Amino acid sequence: MKSDNLTDRLESLKRLSVLALAMGEERTREELIPFLDESIDDEDELLLALAELLGDFTQYVGGPKYAYVLLRPLENLAAAEETVVREKAVESINKLVAVMDQLHVEEYLIPCIARLSTGEWFTSRSSAAGLYAAAYGKVTDAIQSKLRAGYEALCKDETPMIRRAAATNLTDLVEKIEKDHVVAFAVPNFRHLSEDDQDSVRLLTVKPLVAITKRLTTEECKQYLGESVHHMCVDKSWRVRYMVAEQFVALATNIKDAELQEELLNVAISLMHDSEAEVRGAICTQLDGLADLANTEAIIGRLQAPLQELVDDPSQHVRSTLAKHIGSLCRVFGREGTIEHLLPLLLRLLKDSFPDVRLNIISKLDVVDNVVGIESLSQSLLPAIVELAEDKQWRVRLAIIEYVPLIASQLGVQFFDEQLTTLCMSWLGDPVYSIREAATVNLKKLTEVFGVEWARTTIIPKILVMTTHPNYLYRMTTIFAITTIAPSVTPEIVRDMILPALEGLVNDPIPNIRFNVAKCLQPLTEALRKSSETASLESSVIRPALARLEEDPDPDVRYFAHRSLSAISNAA
Repeated sequence: MKSDNLTDRLESLKRLSVLALAMGEERTREELIPFLDESIDDEDELLLALAELLGDFTQYVGGPKYAYVLLRPLENLAAAEETVVREKAVESINKLVAVMDQLHVEEYLIPCIARLSTGEWFTSRSSAAGLYAAAYGKVTDAIQSKLRAGYEALCKDETPMIRRAAATNLTDLVEKIEKDHVVAFAVPNFRHLSEDDQDSVRLLTVKPLVAITKRLTTEECKQYLGESVHHMCVDKSWRVRYMVAEQFVALATNIKDAELQEELLNVAISLMHDSEAEVRGAICTQLDGLADLANTEAIIGRLQAPLQELVDDPSQHVRSTLAKHIGSLCRVFGREGTIEHLLPLLLRLLKDSFPDVRLNIISKLDVVDNVVGIESLSQSLLPAIVELAEDKQWRVRLAIIEYVPLIASQLGVQFFDEQLTTLCMSWLGDPVYSIREAATVNLKKLTEVFGVEWARTTIIPKILVMTTHPNYLYRMTTIFAITTIAPSVTPEIVRDMILPALEGLVNDPIPNIRFNVAKCLQPLTEALRKSSETASLESSVIRPALARLEEDPDPDVRYFAHRSLSAISNAA
């Protein structure tokens, strides 16, 4: 711990539990913990590791009844300059509080909170805000009253960073305090913070507002919070409006007053027209919950115009978010409403110039299918899928591959065979390895969707044709595809179709092909063992092939052949 080398000090810190076990519980409490407290380092990395370690150190000092001895070093760490160190120290103190009894909380933790709350530097006061909630439920009424007074002082602190910490942690405290104090203590402090001149403080009051509305009745929400909610929804800072938009449904659901909910629906529609793209995107994530704030006819009438505008929004982020969540409105609009109002919007989004928009629509096809059936979109889907499949960005191609099994299950085998089979096979020859790998997994999932017989007649013959392709990468991909599909097909298909094709690759001129054949023969053996009619092929075909590969001139081929033989023998 005294070394000049930071790495050595970190390593010694990681082994501190071993030292504590060797010293015993009493000496750990009396010698090791004071030593750690006195020799606290100035390296942030070390302080962070120590703050994390002490939170799990209770067992080494004698269990929960001695957990209080760890508070002193953690109190010092809670006043550290680096934010992550303070946060970890607060987290560790809260862990200790969970196992401490009331007597020790009152004797040791409450003075610790008082010292941190009145510290000269903002660092200690900001950490103190995170400790009140954990302590509140473990002390007497008289001390709870002092804790509320102390927290109120933090809410009114002259330093914005302290007020931010108070706003952040108010949510946890609201959940712990009694109902009477929600009105008398939480609401006034929430109001004070929500009217702060710093938007960085105001934006942090949205989550406490949601927590408060959960504890109050409809009438109380209307009486104490109606005005504050309105001010926050139209706040001059877009960051505050963004937070409101992000928590909108949670807030509206807790406020059960029909009049206030009607007003909130108007606010939601105004947020859809907000000047900031981030706000418009955030309110799009709440579409599903918004639909429950009024009756179906009102929702259809009110949302139609703003949705039309959002579909043509200049921000691709907004359009992408809308595409991800607009499908959730289908259940509210119903079949007729979806066909009349939503389907034209979905079709426009499917033709969007930005790939993520099209991908997000495709990813939610099951929602649309459940309400109106996919046939209404199938003709527009095909061009969108093909375009995405040929996108120059390989990550876009990868994403569409992952959605193909979903699309296949919705469109049915006939449409898939006619329109998409060739596309799926083309991915096996993609220049990017990740695409080829995903394409093999895709074929396995399609086999599970359409059945083994479909794979036998449609997919497997096309894969096996590639075993004679002049480009070795295609032959390699064939092996990967066979290995992936084998567990999903019958042993008879492995015997009649896959194994003969693979035998031809045992003598391939490329060593990489040969050692991948050696690796592939192991899962094929497992597939053949599932049937008594095919199990004999292990000794007549698989083992002789691997024996030949064990004598291959290439060391890698010999290694993988030997490994596969050993694995087959061990599993026998």
